[in-house]
Amino acid sequence: MTRASKRKSDHQTSESVKTVRTDSVRSASSKAAMKLQERIDELYNKYANTASAIIDPEGIEKLCTDLQVDYTDVRILMLAWKMNAQKQGYFTQDEWRRGFKALKVDTINKLKKTLPELKKDVLKSDNFVEFYNYAFRYCLTEEKQKCLDIESTCILIDMVLGFQYQPQVDSFIKFLKIQSDYKVMNIDQWTNFLRFCQEISFPDLANYDTGEAWPLLLDNFVEWMKQNANVDSP
Repeated sequence: MTRASKRKSDHQTSESVKTVRTDSVRSASSKAAMKLQERIDELYNKYANTASAIIDPEGIEKLCTDLQVDYTDVRILMLAWKMNAQKQGYFTQDEWRRGFKALKVDTINKLKKTLPELKKDVLKSDNFVEFYNYAFRYCLTEEKQKCLDIESTCILIDMVLGFQYQPQVDSFIKFLKIQSDYKVMNIDQWTNFLRFCQEISFPDLANYDTGEAWPLLLDNFVEWMKQNANVDSP
């Protein structure tokens, strides 16, 4: 065998070994992924309704019990966001897989330990805006529904913003419950209240400018706040 032929043969052998190793790694990775999905699916079946094969409100309550969290805990809504669940109170198998794979968990104990980290992840600026807007859409339970009734809005806004902006949320909820001009809230009003919490000095409202095209609902809220401040002043 010539030197050139030997080099070519050695190169081909080396490439063959690399190919075998690569194929082995891919095979092992594929098997691990399949095993992970099997465990995720087994857990899904534990909570899914046997007739519909979907996790319904009863299944979610059972999940909450196993996680030792309340059904109204904001972290359950954050979990729904991670799954990109489309219907309030229901998780499909594809949504469940998406969320659990993203969180890299396949047992209840792992999920329980991951919840605090999930909350930290959601609280990152870009993620929180996405989660906040998702929460509103998730609660629109009727087809073509665009708005949320005031009672539901009060519950939801306290759940998703109360732990960050409690004074603003408490005052806004009080205002929403006593005003009579608005029976529902739309997505524009919803998103602007988050902006209000992030940008406006509270409770003095010193940098609130009605010329900045805030929704009329928030103009009315600010006017109500100022009137109350005048009444409460000595």
